[in-house]
Amino acid sequence: MAKKVLVTGGAGFIGSNFVRLLLNEKDIGKITILDKLTYAGSLDNLSEVLDDSRIEFVKGDIANPDDVAHAMDDTDWIVNFAAESHVDRSLADASPFMRSNIEGVRVMLEIARWVKPERFLHISTDEVYGPVLFGSVDENALLRPSSPYSASKAAADMFCNAYFATFDVPVIIARSANNYGQYQYPEKLIPRFVMLANNNEKLPLYGDGKNVRDWLYVEDNCRAILTILQNGESGEIYNIGASELHENIEISRIMLDILQKPHDLITHVSDRLGHDRRYCVNWDKIAKLGWQPTVRFEDKYMDTVLWYQQKQEKLEQKSQEAERFYQKN
Repeated sequence: MAKKVLVTGGAGFIGSNFVRLLLNEKDIGKITILDKLTYAGSLDNLSEVLDDSRIEFVKGDIANPDDVAHAMDDTDWIVNFAAESHVDRSLADASPFMRSNIEGVRVMLEIARWVKPERFLHISTDEVYGPVLFGSVDENALLRPSSPYSASKAAADMFCNAYFATFDVPVIIARSANNYGQYQYPEKLIPRFVMLANNNEKLPLYGDGKNVRDWLYVEDNCRAILTILQNGESGEIYNIGASELHENIEISRIMLDILQKPHDLITHVSDRLGHDRRYCVNWDKIAKLGWQPTVRFEDKYMDTVLWYQQKQEKLEQKSQEAERFYQKN
């Protein structure tokens, strides 16, 4: 029987990519997208699919019970992407992160108690583990979040675990590595640095630039999420990684080479407070479900950079919208 899927945060970066993936699946009947459409969520990200008869868009807030109850009604699968996700913003003001990332998740879990979906997949982050200086961490590692953002995501994970254990809500947690690809908001490293480099402006790189991230292509991440929905077990946690470890300064230099810009556009600035040195997750567990990344970083990074280069005007517009949003709020 065709599945009815609720995708919260479906107008954002990963959420919109996931919606496009779902539309290619034969067993998907209806997709309800719930998104607050703050600065980071945009219907532009869904412009080519919004007229699909299987899609219903609902503007709403996951921290608002009425919005959630309306969107979640008669749903088989729930996938929660909705979150405040920018670490720098959380350092300036943690309150929106508390509301969306913790209270929003609690509201969704509470309503799911009564809706009784088949799956409730909560999208978390590898940042909840804190810095991983050597090797990798599996799903049983201690949580040591360093920023208000990652602390809010860790708290949400704990609520998910509690609602599974106490109320039997069929929660699964996915902890994804650092995503890159199309439709990412220009406050994140790749689109922001492309925008600046196009204008021959300096790229402000934190510290010595040797912070390491595992770079996971967004479409691979979306396939992993679908695999978890189809084959994962309730109450479990699945790390999603790519084993593509690269320093931020390496990412920046390669980008400048692609754009044919000089490396001296890179300027080192004071390091971010609590800046984790390295992340790396062990993803053997999801591999046992039959998933593995198909994209090599060296094959897709150039395409990603060039895509953002072509979207320069839109990037600048969105960046200005974000600043206006935060000044207003």
